[in-house]
Amino acid sequence: MNENTSRTTKPSILVVDDIAVNLRLLNELLTAHGYIVRPVPDGRLAVSSAKTAVPDLVLLDIRMPGMSGYEVCQELKADERTCDVPIIFISALQDVGEKVKAFELGGVDYITKPFQPEEVLSRVKTHITMRALQKRIQEKNVQLSEEIAERKRVEAALRVSEQQQRELNVSKDKFFSIIAHDLRGPISSLNDLTQFASENLDSYEPHQLKEIILLQRDTTENVFKLLENLLTWSRLQRNLIEFFPQRMNLKQLVNRSFALFTTQAQQKRIALKNSVPESAVIYADFNMIDTVIRNLLSNALKFTYPEGSIDVSVRYDQQYVAISVTDSGIGIEPQYLTELFHIESKYKRIGTAHEKGSGLGLILCKEFVERNGGQIGVHSEIGKGSTFTFTLPQREKETNSK
Repeated sequence: MNENTSRTTKPSILVVDDIAVNLRLLNELLTAHGYIVRPVPDGRLAVSSAKTAVPDLVLLDIRMPGMSGYEVCQELKADERTCDVPIIFISALQDVGEKVKAFELGGVDYITKPFQPEEVLSRVKTHITMRALQKRIQEKNVQLSEEIAERKRVEAALRVSEQQQRELNVSKDKFFSIIAHDLRGPISSLNDLTQFASENLDSYEPHQLKEIILLQRDTTENVFKLLENLLTWSRLQRNLIEFFPQRMNLKQLVNRSFALFTTQAQQKRIALKNSVPESAVIYADFNMIDTVIRNLLSNALKFTYPEGSIDVSVRYDQQYVAISVTDSGIGIEPQYLTELFHIESKYKRIGTAHEKGSGLGLILCKEFVERNGGQIGVHSEIGKGSTFTFTLPQREKETNSK
């Protein structure tokens, strides 16, 4: 019944423009083609209207008095009720930078004034169709969750031990959480960028298309990194990653990671310092600890401003060796420090150069460090930087027992 109802309901479009003639033209055009149109003359009213009754699509002017279209977009994307609503910017601005900014803020398309009715209808139809598909996927996800719940009940009926059942449920929740929240976003963004590029191949200059291709490249890299971490984490949960502890020179291991990030550090003018003494030796699994150091360095580079610094150091006590990665970056709010190493946490931040990430890297760090018999923690101050420290047992027999 719900499916039939959704098919017959007309799509709702929120049109935001401070120029009355534009509102009238868009209202008449879209209404004539079967859409429900809600014309709004200013940004603040648009935000209120969208949150009161969530539309299927927003057509948004950029230059408006009081509250700009960019600010409207930011508010809508920051609210969980409206964050998934596609936004098409309509503006007379021709600057490529303005268009790129529109996409960076979450816009899915850009129409230049004076607009052509056929172009508006084509773009609207495309994104209304994509929005409908997204809703159907969400409905399928609900059905999938119900099936998972049913499977859990069956497993309980088969007298699976309470501890095994709990571990199984946690693994499923982690896996589906990552797919639902972290993977869908960048893939959707990549799809939107590809759609936009394909529609503008003939009208855009090479340098304009290059900007879009660079955005596609960055999005693809983020998806690849997430999938790589996701597959590693999945193998770790199923005990498919072998554990081979060995003695290794820590300074050489750190230099190996520095070599991978030299170009990125130079681009942001960040100084990398290896304060580990030449004689420092650790006993651990090479691949696991190499991954830990790389992830911590990657995070430090992401959240450190240009002209900043990153230092790797080591200290010893009677039982453990403690390895620290210290940056002069933006820091982390105290209330979020305990969430960084938990898969169920939704805490995310954008890097100082707008770098994106899923937070899965720190989860892998925690699991790899614990697999080697150590612990990981963080100390941070807003505006002063962060220090991530992980420990490893000094004695070989402590890791051999793992």
